[in-house]
Amino acid sequence: MYEYITGCIAEATPTYAVVEAAGVGYMLHISLKTYSDIEHQKETKLFVHFVVREDQQTLFGFSTKIERELFRQLISVSGVGGNTARMILSTYSPNELQNIIATENAVLLKNVKGLGLKTAQKIIVELSGKMLELGASEMMLNAVAKGASNQHYDEALAALSMLGFQKSASEKVLTAVFKENPSLSVEEAIRTALKRL
Repeated sequence: MYEYITGCIAEATPTYAVVEAAGVGYMLHISLKTYSDIEHQKETKLFVHFVVREDQQTLFGFSTKIERELFRQLISVSGVGGNTARMILSTYSPNELQNIIATENAVLLKNVKGLGLKTAQKIIVELSGKMLELGASEMMLNAVAKGASNQHYDEALAALSMLGFQKSASEKVLTAVFKENPSLSVEEAIRTALKRL
């Protein structure tokens, strides 16, 4: 029914956000991931999943379409409700969750508060095939970006070694630098690393 809501953030907490659009305040249940994406914004666009039950109507909001799609996949598994799915998405980022399910790591998945091993295994059995089609394009983009950052990392490391810095110290600093910003150019990475070495 609803695709997304764009408006001013009237209130944002780690579990819900109130977004005012056209004079109406919509309360959306959100994950910690979405909260961290919107907490410092004045306006936002949240993708919506609308749940209608006999006794209540609930809106769930997501900062990205991929997170909403994962939520929908999770609640399609019997025994996984909206709050459990939201807890899973609060514990793991969409990429982490896709990797956990794709690699069938039930032990890691059951670390989510309130999720037992049986339910974790059920999620993996029902969703493992769907993760590949869901995240194929996003994962390919990440792989391309990682390939570029790996090459930049190697070049920056070689440059710092030529400047006389110890390899172990340079590796530690560059790893942190690229973790913070994977799209850095070689020059920017060297400049940032020099400030920390």
